[in-house]
Amino acid sequence: MNHYHQEYEPPDELRDTIKCFWYDRRNFGNERSGLEVLPDGYAEIIFYFGSECSVGTEGGQQPLPSPFMVGLLDRPALYYAEDWLEIIAVRCFPWAVFDLLNLPSGRDRVHIFEHPIARLQTGLNEKVRAGQIDKALAEVKEYFKDARSKIATDSMLFKAGAAMRKANGTLAVSEVAAAAHATVRTLERNFKQSSGHTVKDVSALMRFEQVRNQLWTYPDTNIAGLAHELGYTDQSHLSREFKRFSGTTPAAFARKARLRRQTLSGDFVAFVQA
Repeated sequence: MNHYHQEYEPPDELRDTIKCFWYDRRNFGNERSGLEVLPDGYAEIIFYFGSECSVGTEGGQQPLPSPFMVGLLDRPALYYAEDWLEIIAVRCFPWAVFDLLNLPSGRDRVHIFEHPIARLQTGLNEKVRAGQIDKALAEVKEYFKDARSKIATDSMLFKAGAAMRKANGTLAVSEVAAAAHATVRTLERNFKQSSGHTVKDVSALMRFEQVRNQLWTYPDTNIAGLAHELGYTDQSHLSREFKRFSGTTPAAFARKARLRRQTLSGDFVAFVQA
């Protein structure tokens, strides 16, 4: 599978709502095949071009429109395509994404919605087909800069999110509330209203993401040491949480990462991103 991936920093005025923009191009081959996407602490708005994309569900594959949104995942998701697929995506902080789109929050893994943002699809498709990726990204950035200018800044959620990110999800809810200068009750209410998830939910995913990225990049990492570094009770606690979100153990994931790095020169087939 030929694959190219690039991430782009957001403009200053979007740093409190968007982690990054990214572009991805990959060839799935002539037969429809799956791509495993692992959970992390972000929501993502996905525009895609080329092959039709679908997501695996209990009832089979569900076709997806472009754009669609991936909410916080609590387990791996499988996406399917064939031939070439190109993606322009916006990686958002989960406590900001619904306000940014002016949508009600929810816990769905994949959000399919009618929204004015879909009007970008035709113009983006023309630019991507012409190889003008920078111009396509610039158009998406301008759209979100305009959207951001129309919503009020929630300083409490911004402070809470900044504290959670800095600590990689290791802070107790009471410590996050203190950093946000709010009571636990007020923070939890506002956080869940804005993201559809609790502070604890998102913190657990942030911490899992750190373990996942470390083991993917450095498969020989000592797992007990990593558990201590990231504030898990012990190695078995880390292993339970890791299996809950990934469906596999940290040791098995590290073996898989080691094998893929040897055979694919580090190609991040599983969409594992920093």
